[in-house]
Amino acid sequence: MGITGVARAVAMEKPYAAGRAALVWRQFRRDRAALVGGVVLIVLTLVAVFAPVVAPSDPILVTVGQRLLPPSRAHPFGTDELGRDVLSRIIFGARISMTVGLISVGVALVIGVTLGLVSGYLGGWVDNVIMRFIDVLLAFPGNLLAIVIAGTLGPGLRNVMIAVGIFSVPTYARVVRGTTLSVKEQEYIEALRALGASDGRIMLRHILPNVSAPVIVLSTLGVATAILSAAGLSFVGLGAQPPTPEWGSMLSQARPYLRHEWWMATFPGVAIAVTVLAINLVGDGLRDALDPRLRT
Repeated sequence: MGITGVARAVAMEKPYAAGRAALVWRQFRRDRAALVGGVVLIVLTLVAVFAPVVAPSDPILVTVGQRLLPPSRAHPFGTDELGRDVLSRIIFGARISMTVGLISVGVALVIGVTLGLVSGYLGGWVDNVIMRFIDVLLAFPGNLLAIVIAGTLGPGLRNVMIAVGIFSVPTYARVVRGTTLSVKEQEYIEALRALGASDGRIMLRHILPNVSAPVIVLSTLGVATAILSAAGLSFVGLGAQPPTPEWGSMLSQARPYLRHEWWMATFPGVAIAVTVLAINLVGDGLRDALDPRLRT
């Protein structure tokens, strides 16, 4: 590809991107399961954003006289051992879980994409050093690594987000590296080098957009994984601390009451299951829409 070809490709970049986005949307909306998941996810997001307006009561308000009440008109999801409204705690828990999922994926994205892009493009000893570091992270089971990191940093939501983000880094790094190794051999990359384009410009402007499709799918599915992992860490006492209304900690607090006060564990568990299912449906729909081999 000559200089004219490169200029033509750059000039067509924005219209092509717009047309590709329209094609992805047309393919995505054909998947009814993904659309249902998207609607559920939008509703959950709105509930999380407007939790103070939607929730019927204060999620940490203790009312001793209303302890362990079953679901009723006044308390649709019942109350817990301290008389707190379970529905309100689930609504505010949606805000915490969505925040943890998004920030954890953001941490993994920034670190993993950077490492994978640099490793795949530069190669040589840089690639060897980065990949050996990734291999060390992969040597530990993901949840075990998260427990070790969270246990070392101490309990708390911030440390949970860091722990979940770090154990997700290898997935992003390996995927981005593999795609970068393929893209950097294309003729237009050689033409850009011949024109004097810097390595940073080539990686950010011309290689990174080509690795965005698998990264978008991984990120979407990664939010669900992060929510599950954060709930698990909170369940064992390394995540959100009382009285924070977090779904995993709510399940943990409900353990002594599983036999009779079933609502205390059922509704937080359903909230986790519905959220993770909705995110996975959206992720599957995006995977099919972004992969040309799966388009109909």
